[in-house]
Amino acid sequence: MAVRIGFFGCGGIANAHFNALSQIPEAQLVAFCDIDLSRAEAAAQRFGGTAYTDWAQMLDSEKLDALYVCVPPHAHVGAEEAAAERGIHLFVEKPVARTLEKAKAIEAAIAKAGVINSVGYHFRYMATTQKARELIEGKTVGMVTGWWMGGMPGVAWWRVMEQSGGQFVEQTTHIVDLARYLVGDIVEVYALMTNRKLHQEVENYSVYDVGAVAVKFANGVIGAIHNTCLLHMGWRVGLEVVTPDLIVETDWGKVKTTEPGKETVYQLSNNPYLEENKAFIHAIVTGDRTSIRSTYADAVKTLTVTLAANQSVETGRPVRVEF
Repeated sequence: MAVRIGFFGCGGIANAHFNALSQIPEAQLVAFCDIDLSRAEAAAQRFGGTAYTDWAQMLDSEKLDALYVCVPPHAHVGAEEAAAERGIHLFVEKPVARTLEKAKAIEAAIAKAGVINSVGYHFRYMATTQKARELIEGKTVGMVTGWWMGGMPGVAWWRVMEQSGGQFVEQTTHIVDLARYLVGDIVEVYALMTNRKLHQEVENYSVYDVGAVAVKFANGVIGAIHNTCLLHMGWRVGLEVVTPDLIVETDWGKVKTTEPGKETVYQLSNNPYLEENKAFIHAIVTGDRTSIRSTYADAVKTLTVTLAANQSVETGRPVRVEF
């Protein structure tokens, strides 16, 4: 069965999906929409499809089985709802929206239509994540520590708080989601963030460039997730899970465990983009959704946590997370 796929957004993350889908025999990329016509045309030339600058025109003109939505947080402007109403299955990149109101509207449209849906939290598909999950199975977790410490991405919208939501919402969301996947739901946050204005080469950026967020899980576990985008280098991305007799640290390509008198490092690698795309296409072809590790409804929970952190900064108070 060929799965006819359209793309809304043909920028950086879309290319990761292009490369993955090109390795899946059932995937047939046929339509590409972007506000930058040259990007849509480049993708159309690569795969032999049609380029658009208007997603509504694309949906009206093409017979699609699936739509990939790979746009910035502020650019979710109705494509998901329209696709769901047409019975088109949805793969949406994280974060799923800029506001909870918009995310909830999309979630309702997906639930009403019953379409297959997946969200691009690719950390869930990493071999390191599955190893960490295996190692902590049955353990009593006490606390977690997470971090995303690096530089500021080069795209203009990312630097504007009103468009991206800031680093915690747009980027560190991966660590929040990883913590939820490994440990459980987060029910309270207390955040400190500020803009140190140390990127002299970047004009008029309004995102917080340093932050620390304390989190409380429903099962009583506590944690802290730190981020910064003020560095002039990449540094550290990962999560550490602490139990009484085992500490599990996962980052790019490896899992490190610490036990009394013993350290072990597992070097693991796979292509999580390929794995998440395989799971989505498999679900469309077979109807079996069990391989999808991040549904839209679950991704809305991660968005709720990250937006609550921003609210905590604004109010100066802890915020209860209500799902």
